[in-house]
Amino acid sequence: MNPKQVIQEGKAVLGIEFGSTRIKAVLIDQDNNPIAQGSHTWENQLVDGLWTYSIEAIWFGLQDCYADLRKNVLEQYDTEIETLAAIGISAMMHGYMAFNQKQEILVPFRTWRNTNTGKAAAELSELFNYNIPLRWSISHLYQCILDNEEHVKDIDFLTTLAGYIHWQITGQKVLGVGDASGMIPVDPKTKTYDATMVARFDKLIEPKGYPWKLLDILPKSLVAGENAGFLTPAGAQKLDISGHLKPGIPVCPPEGDAGTGMVATNAVKQRTGNVSAGTSSFSMIVLEKELSKPYEMIDMVTTPDGSLVAMVHCNNCTSDINAWVKIFKEYAELLGVEQDTNTLYTRLFNIALKGDPDCGGLISYNYISGEPVTGLADGRPLVVRSANDKFNLANFMRAHLYGAIGVLKLGNDILLKEEHVQVDRITGHGGYFTTKGVGQRMLAAALNSPISVMETAGEGGAWGIALLASYVVNNPDHLNLADYLDKVVFAGNAGVEVSPTPEDVEGFNRYLENYKADLAIEQAAVAHHKL
Repeated sequence: MNPKQVIQEGKAVLGIEFGSTRIKAVLIDQDNNPIAQGSHTWENQLVDGLWTYSIEAIWFGLQDCYADLRKNVLEQYDTEIETLAAIGISAMMHGYMAFNQKQEILVPFRTWRNTNTGKAAAELSELFNYNIPLRWSISHLYQCILDNEEHVKDIDFLTTLAGYIHWQITGQKVLGVGDASGMIPVDPKTKTYDATMVARFDKLIEPKGYPWKLLDILPKSLVAGENAGFLTPAGAQKLDISGHLKPGIPVCPPEGDAGTGMVATNAVKQRTGNVSAGTSSFSMIVLEKELSKPYEMIDMVTTPDGSLVAMVHCNNCTSDINAWVKIFKEYAELLGVEQDTNTLYTRLFNIALKGDPDCGGLISYNYISGEPVTGLADGRPLVVRSANDKFNLANFMRAHLYGAIGVLKLGNDILLKEEHVQVDRITGHGGYFTTKGVGQRMLAAALNSPISVMETAGEGGAWGIALLASYVVNNPDHLNLADYLDKVVFAGNAGVEVSPTPEDVEGFNRYLENYKADLAIEQAAVAHHKL
């Protein structure tokens, strides 16, 4: 079938992912190839000291994104989307969305970016003997309890952004196991919330006398391929305000952006890994066995089919690069030079390849927000240099590209050097890798490991959740997820691999030594420069 027939016969699959700066929709055909897309740009807001997106912004963004997809389909194929084979919803993981019995949100959505949960995360990590990150839903919930927030007694349902959208369009209070593992730890054997930890938490808060227990308010955990409900008439109207989309479409378990990243890079098998690098960055290594002990820098989550994953999550990645590119664009316009933004990114990324392997001594701290891995509750973007450093454009851009993955390197050194985790293949995806060969080479130097990037590197999580939706309806042989991705979706395509050079590895290590030694400068900026 050609794409128009696929759409007209309702055999296309839709994936929508809520990223930090963009909501993206991807429509795929029966062979899992993207045939149309739409997007909506948005930004989080700092309200009362907490990062949030309003409910109004969430729904306007979703509807505008879908409308953009619909427009793209009309322009390309002169047809309407009336029905679909399946839908998948994904979003930035973690955070805190608490609702009462009337389905009203009790406090503004608190995103993964917030770092106000330090006391809660530390106490829970000790209680569970398990690293509980600041951004996890259970940390947010317990911090609200510690702060005696009035709304906690009224909680009827606690979920993530993906879980919220799925609930509103299907009526089902469920979550994919990968996203669920970012609420409270999941037991890889049962594929649901760890029973011992749930019991310990309930006992911990028992003196508060709340009318709920933890499992009463959490979504049900589902693995990839399970039935997660169908698009309701109300859900169809919320998604497509033009009224063309019909209800009854199967919707796969909603997943977090970490899970969709693993799927989009064919990295759900043990001994595979991926790095997702955009507004934030994270690496995911699928483990053969549990780590020897908990590490504060490493989060334990799962693949969408429930395998144990070691995750290094960094709050900051490309936002500071984006800010600098905007400055260069303004300068070009000042000179009367019209510059396409994508072309400008390509040129600035490529000039970084001409920089010194150690960036000539320059350092970039890309901390738009706090960075838990390096112990900073807040961030101040900084460029650090001395008078004798080689300050030129190539080194400047290379320092920013190194800085975007510097924290990621710190966490992965624990996995690869201390825990001796074996990885056969690491695949990169996200905006950092869009300029061919540049981000890939930088990451290879940082991890001292070959890095693969596929042609779909820029498609990211929206394509990943579309694949998970397709897995629900287009898997007649009942393959497990890893085999489905290997044999059906990727069919042996492992992408283009770049190996690190000794000069780049040595240069990155020198850069990182300077980075670690000068962290006190960033700490002082946070302490003394008030927002």
